[in-house]
Amino acid sequence: MTGSAGLGPPSDPNRIAALKRLWLRAGGLIVGFVGLLYSIEGVETVTGHDLDSAGIEPRRADGLSGILFAPVLHGGWDHLIGNTLPVLVLGFLALLAGIGRGLAATAIVWIVAGAGTWLTGAAGSTHLGASSLVFGWLTFLLSRGWFGRNLGQIALGVVVLVLYGSLLWGVLPGQPGISWQGHLFGAVGGLFAGWVLSGDERRRRRADRAGVSV
Repeated sequence: MTGSAGLGPPSDPNRIAALKRLWLRAGGLIVGFVGLLYSIEGVETVTGHDLDSAGIEPRRADGLSGILFAPVLHGGWDHLIGNTLPVLVLGFLALLAGIGRGLAATAIVWIVAGAGTWLTGAAGSTHLGASSLVFGWLTFLLSRGWFGRNLGQIALGVVVLVLYGSLLWGVLPGQPGISWQGHLFGAVGGLFAGWVLSGDERRRRRADRAGVSV
């Protein structure tokens, strides 16, 4: 889960120090990201400048830039506040996979969710919000342990499923005004990230079966 392989047993002081640094860095990054989300919404409120038009506008050339901006934009404070706790919890847990690995997973989810929404969203609609990342982090955490056959990561995935599994219903068409396409392709991006970023574990497992050192 932590990407700290090779640091010795759990009681090793070096391992404990490395885990503390990881937790602090992961916490700092996700709190900083949430701070960015609130800053952007605050700027919108203070200036009266509506940035929502910078979201994803499906199949419009000028809506492609929304793939970059949509996850940091929200349709008001209620939307942002509703996303805050899942972003903090699931984003933090994704970064505990290792900062580099967590950021790579986030980038994959960001792009896959945005591109999928741009291709399949309803014409004339605008899609925004960090919930696409929430769904991606959720499926990344659920799938990575399974792909890597890592019992610790699988256990974490089970805990995440118990706490947030009900969110997965959001990938289905339902409530008007909710971007189920962003949820669906965020989840697809998380699965893809889980598979790609478990490559080392899968190769190691195949080598172990073949009796080859890696």
